[in-house]
Amino acid sequence: MQFANRRISADLSRRGFVTGLAASMLSLVLPGLSNAQTTQPPAPPAKPVLFTNFRLFDGKSSTLRDGLYMVVEGDSISQLGRGQPASSDGKTLIDCNGKVMMPGMIDMHWHALLAAVPVQVILQSDIAFVHLAASAEAERTLLRGFTTIRDAGGPSFALKQAIDSGMISGPRIYPSGAMITTTGGHGDFRALSEMPRTSSQVTQMERDGGFAIADTEDEIRLRVREQFIQGATQIKLVGSGGVSTPRSPLDMLTFTEKQLRAAVETAADWGTYVLSHAYTPEAVQRSVTAGVQCIEHGHLMDDKTAALMAKNGTWLSTQPFVNEDDVGPLAPQSREKFLEVIAGTDRAFKLARKHGIKVAFGTDLIFSQTVAAGQGRMLTHMKRWYSGAEALTMATGTNGQLLALSGHRNPYPRKLGVLEEGAYADLLLVDGNPLENLDLIANPEQNLRIVMKDGKFYKNTLKA
Repeated sequence: MQFANRRISADLSRRGFVTGLAASMLSLVLPGLSNAQTTQPPAPPAKPVLFTNFRLFDGKSSTLRDGLYMVVEGDSISQLGRGQPASSDGKTLIDCNGKVMMPGMIDMHWHALLAAVPVQVILQSDIAFVHLAASAEAERTLLRGFTTIRDAGGPSFALKQAIDSGMISGPRIYPSGAMITTTGGHGDFRALSEMPRTSSQVTQMERDGGFAIADTEDEIRLRVREQFIQGATQIKLVGSGGVSTPRSPLDMLTFTEKQLRAAVETAADWGTYVLSHAYTPEAVQRSVTAGVQCIEHGHLMDDKTAALMAKNGTWLSTQPFVNEDDVGPLAPQSREKFLEVIAGTDRAFKLARKHGIKVAFGTDLIFSQTVAAGQGRMLTHMKRWYSGAEALTMATGTNGQLLALSGHRNPYPRKLGVLEEGAYADLLLVDGNPLENLDLIANPEQNLRIVMKDGKFYKNTLKA
């Protein structure tokens, strides 16, 4: 026992040294990027919290409700009633001064480890270095009002564990694990010197969980199961080419329909679903036909494709990319592809409205802390196609419905994205009416007076 204790202590000491060294490197390589969380995660309130004098957007209704009170006990909402509570004894009373209370927002396409770090740094750094940067960005994500994210590819399992255990501050994470692609597909970031691939050759990025290559049905089932072993709540497949991978054109197809179906069947065996990265009509149609329940992106789809998605009840998780400010620096070939995506954004949203497709809101902001800071600004782009109430409902209650598709793999059994009795106490207090002025969400530092997640105050500028 003493020998084991000495070995563990020595190992922790070495890890502490490596962590400190990585943090110092981070400040040198990325000047201006905060390399640590600013505060300790908050403790749960000592007493139940009673909120009064607020206007409620509950994540479902298109209008605000007045004359309510809310009691938060533990991690959830225990009471939501009209009028005045019978008693405030034994509770912390917070007068919201007529401000608008709404659910914490949900980003359905976020990459927790990729959001704030340049791709060159990610490709050249130890994975521990990337996790340090992700920790700092997790706190910023939460303080922007996004209390939950669905991670659409990347090794975010340790980050999720650290957040859930109260070690650091950050949003709830629904992890997909490594995005599963084919040789040469989007996400295959291998150098040419790492080819040809053999069964015994696995690159460091694959070992770190950044992506997983599968070229047969059996390999796909294996890679899917590997993500579930680590704690994935759903699976991310790559059905077409992508913007950020230099050698994968947008129009390329990756998996066959049978291969896609192998992943869908394996995910169903685990009680959850598959999301597929797909831009073109051919890629989207192949994924939908194979039983994929959520399409990511879909910017280049046509009318026939939209009709098929609506008929099958397939979700569209897309991003309102409208200009080059919505992305970080790109290589020339990637920039050309991104301009093609921007050109298709308007048509994709109009087709979704025309056919009544279930649409989820996500941002997919990667490789730049400056761009990641515009997470709320991306929601304001939705004004081109939706009212403020519709956009906020999409980013809260509607996204919560999509998260629930993870079924047996759902790590958070209470409702998310809504404010009602029994739901998680994830809420924001907004200085102004975001249903009428969606731009308030773009400036969270000024306009979010309270950020609560799990019944804990991560930001509170009001006096109890």
